[in-house]
Amino acid sequence: MRDQNLLKHAKSMRRAPTEPEQRLWLALRAGRLTGAKFRRQVVIGPYIADFACRLPSQLVIEIDGNTHADQAAYDQARTQYLEAQGYCVLRFTNADIMTNLEGVLQASTQALTPPLPNLSPEGERG
Repeated sequence: MRDQNLLKHAKSMRRAPTEPEQRLWLALRAGRLTGAKFRRQVVIGPYIADFACRLPSQLVIEIDGNTHADQAAYDQARTQYLEAQGYCVLRFTNADIMTNLEGVLQASTQALTPPLPNLSPEGERG
């Protein structure tokens, strides 16, 4: 069963996004990035992910503000949990979103794109 307090907190966070969250959301929403369906402030286990996509790949995008040692340890534990659930986790700073949104979107697109299979037979040079 999902934690109702966590769900309420996620809902309140969706209503009051930070400026970097709002900026990234405008670029991600409605399948604007490779047709991927992102959701924001998503409860995954005991954590709230800033942005999450389940299809075509499981991807979480986190935006980090100013961090201190306690926050860094918490973020690391959250990343480990999400990766154990099968998510690829990308972390960006507020400054990344505000000054290099195109680079953030490019990295996110690469994470959503599955690698091309190696089609040459083993041992063959090409």
